[in-house]
Amino acid sequence: MLGILCLALCGLLTGARADPGALLRLGMDILNQVQSAMDESHILEKMAAEAGKKRPGMKPIKGITNMKVKDVQLPVITLNFVPEVGIFQCVSTGMTITGKSFMGGNMEIIVVLNITATNRLLREEETGLPVFRSEGCEVILVSVKTNLPSNMLPKMVNKFLDSTLHKVLPGLLCPAIDAVLVYVNRKWANLNDPMPVGQMGTVKYVLMSTPATTASHIQVDFSPEVQQPKGKAIKLAEDGGPLEIPGGYAEGSSQLLLSAALLTAELALLQKSFDVDVQAKTIGELPPQTTETLAGFIPEVAEAYPKPKPLVTQIRVSKLPKVTMKTGKSLLHFHGTLEMFAARRRGKHPVSLFLLETHFNLEIQYSVQENRLQMTTSLDRLLSLSRGSSSIGAFNEKELTTFITDYLQEAYVPVVNGVLQGGFPLPDVLAINYDLAELHLVEDALLLDLKLD
Repeated sequence: MLGILCLALCGLLTGARADPGALLRLGMDILNQVQSAMDESHILEKMAAEAGKKRPGMKPIKGITNMKVKDVQLPVITLNFVPEVGIFQCVSTGMTITGKSFMGGNMEIIVVLNITATNRLLREEETGLPVFRSEGCEVILVSVKTNLPSNMLPKMVNKFLDSTLHKVLPGLLCPAIDAVLVYVNRKWANLNDPMPVGQMGTVKYVLMSTPATTASHIQVDFSPEVQQPKGKAIKLAEDGGPLEIPGGYAEGSSQLLLSAALLTAELALLQKSFDVDVQAKTIGELPPQTTETLAGFIPEVAEAYPKPKPLVTQIRVSKLPKVTMKTGKSLLHFHGTLEMFAARRRGKHPVSLFLLETHFNLEIQYSVQENRLQMTTSLDRLLSLSRGSSSIGAFNEKELTTFITDYLQEAYVPVVNGVLQGGFPLPDVLAINYDLAELHLVEDALLLDLKLD
C-alpha cells in the first residue's frame, strides 16, 4: 500500500508559494517507488486475518457463517494526481472468501476487485507535518466466481452476493486504506527533525506551506532553518531570484533544488573552522616555508632576517563565506586576512612580518554521499591583495601574488576541504536515495535530478 504512501507524498502539496530556500518536485517515479508500502505493511493480509474473528458489536453476515478470507493477491496500485487535492488511488487485488452458506454446505467465493479512494492532505497543527486522510472509499467488484450450485436461481444468487459482498467488503477493506495512511504518515515523521552539520549547528527543512499538487507532480517548498549550537538562527539571504525548477526533464521525474542562499547559510556555521594557523615548513609542492623563500619575493625580508626563520601563517575569514552559482560553475567566496610571522626560539612569540587583506574564490565540485551534499574545492582566483600592516617597511604586495596564490592552493584549500568533508544533510523525505542523483548547476541553485537506479 505504498501507493498510499505515495499518496502521502502527493498530499503534501496545496498552498501558497513564496521564495523557498529549497524546493522538491515529486513525480510519479518516486511515488510509484513508495508502493512497496502495501507489501511492507501487509495491511490487506492483516485485514483478511481479522475478517473471521468475532468482534464486540459486530453483526453476523446474513447467509454465511464461519467466514474466512484467504489467498489475498499481491495488490496492483495505480495512482493519479488530483490537482489541489492530492492523489486518487486504485488498488486492484483479489481474494477468496470461504464459509458455510445459507444452504448448509461449504461455500467459496473468488473475487477480483478494485478499492478506490481519494487521499486528501491535511496539516497537523501540533507538528506542522502533513497528514493524509482518505475519503470516498469504494469497493468495485470486477469479477465473482462461486461454487454455489449452478441450478440455483440467478436472482437468488445475485441477492446473496449483494448482501455478502457489496455490504461486507467495504467494511473489511476500506480500513486498509486508513491503516496504510498511518504507515505513510509515519514516513514523514522525521522531516522536521534538526539534522547536524558536524558539531557546528543544525539544519531543519521546515515546510513553507502545504505542498501543492498539480496534474504532473507534487511541489514541496521548504523554508530551511539553519541554527547555531546555542540557538542563534542564520537567516537566508534574499538577494537571489525565486527558485524554479527548469523545464526539459522527463515527465514523471523528480528533482530537488537547493538555493545558493541555503548553502551560504550552512557554510556560515563553519566560518570559524576556516580560520587556521599553518606552521609546517614543508607544504605540498611549495618551497620551504622560511623567510629565505619569502625574501625571493620581498627583498626587505632578507634585510630584516639575514638568517632564515620558519614562517607561521594565520588565515582569518572576516566575512561570511558566500556561495554563488551560475550554469555550470559554482564559487565559494572568501574575504579575510593572511598574516605571516617569523618564528623565534621556543617560548617566544612569532614576530608579525605583514598582514594582507585578501579576497579569493574557490571553485566547488558537488557530489552526494550517504544522503549528504559533499563539496570539494580548488582555487579559482586570487581577486585582490592589499597590505594592511607591515613590520618590514613598505613593499609592493603585488609581488606576492604568485606566492600567495600557490600558498592558498597547497596549504589552505586542503584545510577547507577537510572542514567540508562532513557534508550537509538533505531533506528526509520518503527514504529518497539522493546518492543516485545527477547534479547540475543552474542560476543561483544546485539541482539534483533524482534517479531510482
